[in-house]
Amino acid sequence: MSGLMEYKENGMDLRMEDKMELLQRSKTGKKERPVRVLQFGEGNFLRGFVDYMIDIANEKGLFDGDIVLVKPIEYGTLDRFHNQECQYTVSLRGIVDGEPTVMNRVITSVADAVAAHEEYEKYSAYAKLDTLRYIVSNTTEAGIVYDESDRLEMNPPKSFPAKLAKFLYERYKHFNGASDKGLVMLPVELIDDNGIHLRECVLKQADNWGLEDGFKKWLDEACVFTSTLVDRIITGYPKDEDEKLWQEWGYRDELIVTGEPFALWVIESARDISGELPLDKALEGMSGMNVIFTDNQKPYKQRKVRILNGAHTSFVLASYLAGNDIVLESMKDELIFKFMKETIFDEVIPTLTLPKKELEDFAQAVITRFNNPYVKHALLSISLNSVSKWRARCMPSFLGYVEKNGKLPAHLTFSIAALMAFYQGTELRDKALIGHRDGQEYQIMDDAAVLQFFAENTGKDTKQFVTDFLNNTDFFGDELGRTQGLADAVAGYLDEINAKGMRKTMEEHFS
Repeated sequence: MSGLMEYKENGMDLRMEDKMELLQRSKTGKKERPVRVLQFGEGNFLRGFVDYMIDIANEKGLFDGDIVLVKPIEYGTLDRFHNQECQYTVSLRGIVDGEPTVMNRVITSVADAVAAHEEYEKYSAYAKLDTLRYIVSNTTEAGIVYDESDRLEMNPPKSFPAKLAKFLYERYKHFNGASDKGLVMLPVELIDDNGIHLRECVLKQADNWGLEDGFKKWLDEACVFTSTLVDRIITGYPKDEDEKLWQEWGYRDELIVTGEPFALWVIESARDISGELPLDKALEGMSGMNVIFTDNQKPYKQRKVRILNGAHTSFVLASYLAGNDIVLESMKDELIFKFMKETIFDEVIPTLTLPKKELEDFAQAVITRFNNPYVKHALLSISLNSVSKWRARCMPSFLGYVEKNGKLPAHLTFSIAALMAFYQGTELRDKALIGHRDGQEYQIMDDAAVLQFFAENTGKDTKQFVTDFLNNTDFFGDELGRTQGLADAVAGYLDEINAKGMRKTMEEHFS
């Protein structure tokens, strides 16, 4: 390990690594519990989100179960997990009840970590474990895909759905199709209806392998495929602070996970599983942390996308051109903060279907999260693919407002002009379009067709430039181009931005 602190003890030079003991079970006094959760993925998000919640539920006596982590891919190592006997610290840092807060928890609910490829026999034996009940996964958005080249005789198959299909089939056979040995799938991959897609892939594999109808019936009747929505910023391993934290805590931990206090897990299933998985009760009284069981997650997805993500997309480009570089800096900028808040409360929330109080509470939580002093979220990183993001995150609120009020929403309309101002550039270099702020270059990253459009149209007559952008059906379908008065309004804003600058234009319209 590089960069270890050095100090003297009894006249000898020692490194912190030599002095500090690794976090292990001898330090945590880990309680032995039955393994009830198999988790595909050992990354920071699951450990700082799902495993954190299960650990709290165990501590409160609401869930008596341990987790086994599975490394589902061939590369990488589990050495750090084994060295620390799967114990690690989660450090949550942010604003809680108006005050900067740090909450540290040593997670003792992970029993083991196993490599699906290198330790196949050990991994597959968990299919026969009587106490197993839950499968958690985070195999990235590309993980839930059907691969027809996967074969049942592979140990294991390549894709995650095929791994799961074989695992479930081995469990089905071992317990002779017992209805009480089905499993609950809890995928957290960031795709819509993740559980529905996972189930479809598993059934496709069953058909591809010619597995019996009894297995497919068992999947439908004994197993539960939930679709979930997750929300927590996990900032990962604090590589610039680890040694300081080790000194503070009195032990070495090479698996630290840092994140924000806020957490939301919405779990949708046709069958109610809240009674057997009481994570919602475990988190009661913990500010900003919620688990919601529902038969329809779509309103919560809509709330997150249009308030949290929509707020980002509507203000970050204007904020960057106004001279800010990170979200926290933007929140300290009175002009940008006011613009963001009015966008959310005046133009987005009125178009949503959940109760107004619930929406406003969520919006206030979003603002608190944006003000997290421990998170340095760069505006340029958020700017990636802003055209498609505006369509998904802001356009539904824009159109909903127009339909409801019969006029243009000023802030969301301005956000289109800010997007176009940010994307202005004629030079393509290294798969990026080059923009300029105060004489300094910045990279604009988006799909090639988007960058090509701006490279070819920047500098043309503003009204024509805007009209062509709004009428590009590949970007927005045909709805924006048909919105009365929009092209004139956006062109007017864009002319002002180009003539006066972003900050002066915003001050004149939104201060």
